[in-house]
Amino acid sequence: MQAKVEQFSQKWLSLLLCGVIATAAACGVITMQSQDQFGGISARETEGGKPLPTISAATFKQSEQQEALRLKILKAIPSFGFDNLIADWTFLKFLQYFGDDEARDIIGYRLSQDYFDIITRRDPRRVEIYPFLSVAVSFYQAKPEIAVELMERGTNALSPQIDPQAWTVWRNKGLDELLLLGDIPESIRSHEMAADWVEKTPEGQKLAPIFRATAEYLRRDPDSIQVRFMSWSSVYGQTKDKFVRQRAKQALLKLGAQVRKDKNGKESFILPPRK
Repeated sequence: MQAKVEQFSQKWLSLLLCGVIATAAACGVITMQSQDQFGGISARETEGGKPLPTISAATFKQSEQQEALRLKILKAIPSFGFDNLIADWTFLKFLQYFGDDEARDIIGYRLSQDYFDIITRRDPRRVEIYPFLSVAVSFYQAKPEIAVELMERGTNALSPQIDPQAWTVWRNKGLDELLLLGDIPESIRSHEMAADWVEKTPEGQKLAPIFRATAEYLRRDPDSIQVRFMSWSSVYGQTKDKFVRQRAKQALLKLGAQVRKDKNGKESFILPPRK
């Protein structure tokens, strides 16, 4: 009975803090608007609770200014011991932001790094956010150096004992370093760390030799076409994002890969023997 009461209290406090965070962010926006910090642009009007059909670039920019302010408040707001909850709430807000294709097509993805700066400061042990970080910051913002810096918060805070999937952070970091930054020494180190961390997990028998072989290939041949082919193939096969998949496909074709399609139209790639 006592355990149920404690569980209920924890959930209630979590919901209360969500409300506090949201209210503080909203109050900050209202205050800044009242002081003409946004140049006096009025909020977007709605009709019947639905957005108006025509949305100007200025409206999207205003919305982004407001969201930037909310993120600034989230960076500074005391956590009261609920850092993980703030990180979760920020991640949900990021998914809304990233999924707004109409707005992103007009004003881009500038705030992505701010979301993940907050998330990785508040809760760097949340393993599942790092693939999103790589896609949003490395690929869409074209800032792999920032993505790698943020991922290092995860590699510093995590271990295989904390989360058996922690090796995936090293793997994502190593791929960004190899394919986007061209930092071969750091990619070698990241792949070796991924091998060490995955070794004692159920996937270890299969993946640890692959990661170590990748590191060894890069030592012998820093410009290895085979390693880049395998790495871009991994990116292509694991992502569901159309933009990232198209970029991976272009990179594979540039390496000389050939496209194969099965009877269902599913694409795969082969690398013909080098002459």
